[in-house]
Amino acid sequence: MKGVLLTIVSASSFMMAGQALAVDAKVAEALAQKNGCLACHSVAVKVIGPSYQDVATKYRGDKTAEAKLIAKVKEGGSGVWGPLRMPPNSPHVKDEDIKIVVQWVLSL
Repeated sequence: MKGVLLTIVSASSFMMAGQALAVDAKVAEALAQKNGCLACHSVAVKVIGPSYQDVATKYRGDKTAEAKLIAKVKEGGSGVWGPLRMPPNSPHVKDEDIKIVVQWVLSL
């Protein structure tokens, strides 16, 4: 009986964690929209910049990716995805917003 109860509790915890992630994704996507990120990027399709799924794939397994991408979003840059320059997003986008959006992108 203890094993069954533990399984039920674990499954419930997993489902709740999944729901929390869905909420976080919605929040992150709303922040990306609010801060103008989606003018140049989309989740699945290259617009001006790469799709967020392509970014996630490129950096999958890179333990330094979050810090790299936060810096890239803040400072801007070019050369990784082509010749067009991504403009700097600091100081008009809050650091917390950048971090949330980058974590979301990397989770795709």
